[in-house]
Amino acid sequence: MSDLIDDPIEGENAPEFTVTEISGAVKRTIEGEFSHVRVKGEIGRVSRPRSGHIYLDLKDDRNVLSGVIWKGVAARLAVQPEEGMEVVATGKLTTFGGQSKYQMVITDIAPAGMGALMAMLEKRKTALAAEGLFAPERKRELPYLPEVIGVITSPSGAVIRDILHRLRDRFPRKVLIWPVAVQGKQCAPEVTRAIEGFNMMTPGGALPRPDLLIVARGGGSIEDLWGFNEESVARAAAASNIPLISAVGHETDTTLIDYVSDQRAPTPTAAAELAVPVRLELLAWVDDQDARLTRAATSAVEQRKQRLRDLARALPNLETLLDNPRQRLDRASDRLPAALTKAAQIKRLRLSEASGSLRPAALTRLVVEARAKLTDRSSRLTPDLLGRDLERKKTDLAQITGRLTRVSQGQIEGWRNRLNALERIRQTLGYKETLNRGYAVVRGDGDVVTSKAKAKKAAVLEIEFGDGRYKIGSTPTRKPKETKTPPDQGSLF
Repeated sequence: MSDLIDDPIEGENAPEFTVTEISGAVKRTIEGEFSHVRVKGEIGRVSRPRSGHIYLDLKDDRNVLSGVIWKGVAARLAVQPEEGMEVVATGKLTTFGGQSKYQMVITDIAPAGMGALMAMLEKRKTALAAEGLFAPERKRELPYLPEVIGVITSPSGAVIRDILHRLRDRFPRKVLIWPVAVQGKQCAPEVTRAIEGFNMMTPGGALPRPDLLIVARGGGSIEDLWGFNEESVARAAAASNIPLISAVGHETDTTLIDYVSDQRAPTPTAAAELAVPVRLELLAWVDDQDARLTRAATSAVEQRKQRLRDLARALPNLETLLDNPRQRLDRASDRLPAALTKAAQIKRLRLSEASGSLRPAALTRLVVEARAKLTDRSSRLTPDLLGRDLERKKTDLAQITGRLTRVSQGQIEGWRNRLNALERIRQTLGYKETLNRGYAVVRGDGDVVTSKAKAKKAAVLEIEFGDGRYKIGSTPTRKPKETKTPPDQGSLF
């Protein structure tokens, strides 16, 4: 009987699982135990693929927990995750069987305290400053008197009332209000869309584009103002083609939009004061300028009138200026009939002389003679005659050119020989050649000595030979006047 019944194998009664079954069991266990958890840690790697999801790591000094934020949740986050940020993440743990790993599906994320917020703000500020978005040279001047002002703020509350009241007191202008949330998760995307929306308006359209933008909010804590520290808001303000005034919080509150805006106002009321001048003051200034202009114009006209009167007194009398021209006109008008008659007679005589040679018979004879000359000349203008004449003239030209070349070369050679002879004569007649033949030039006190008496009077004698100069006597205390001796002068012996 023992051979008919097999012995039991150890562990054979344990159930068998497939890989999918065991992965599903683990997934249900983890999701059941950790369906809602809050995890504090530092954000490590952050990845944003094209799908719109966000993949990141939460870490502390010993372990790392992978996390994922789905696309729909990522768009609603009040704070976008950045590497190095200390945060508290809320969500659930789940598993990813494809890679045999567990991860956290994050539904909300918030900075872990005030220190994390300030560190993130400083990091964003440094990055934007490095891009040059805070540079003073990129800031534009505000329009002096904008026609339309766009206000981006909450439609309810004291801020919009203060701005409208202040604008009405100073200088009433058209105001377009773009209502936005000024705190919470919707603050940053709504403010960004408002700035971009105002810039997309058509100037002069049915709804005209503003000439100036004011982004305003009342005071609050850093968490309340955090929407204006988002990078999307700062970049939208920097990219705005419309000058922008930021008036977020009180005077001591500073957000990123304050650094990139064209002008920062300490309060919303101050933003309205920066936007427009005081109408009454402007009218008073215009009246003052009008009075000054009137006084200046009146003074200038009076000065020019006086100058004109002074110049008029220096001018001669008009009748006196016209006396001589009138007299010359009278004399010319008296001579004009006789001159016209004489000119007509001369022209008539010339016409008669010219018409005498223009009789038909004379013209016919001239035409016949001209036609005969033309026929005789055209009979001699055959190609053969022209060719022979051209060849003969080429031969004559070649002969003349050869003779001219020979004559010019002989003449140049004669001039060269004559020039060489003159150069030899010049060298022979120069006084240097005379010195080489045994003569000398005597100078005394700087002048050429030509007599015995001058030689006795000179304190120093200088004798120039062909091979140099030699001095006799001591140098006098008074410097003699130097003179140049021409090459062909001096005392030679």
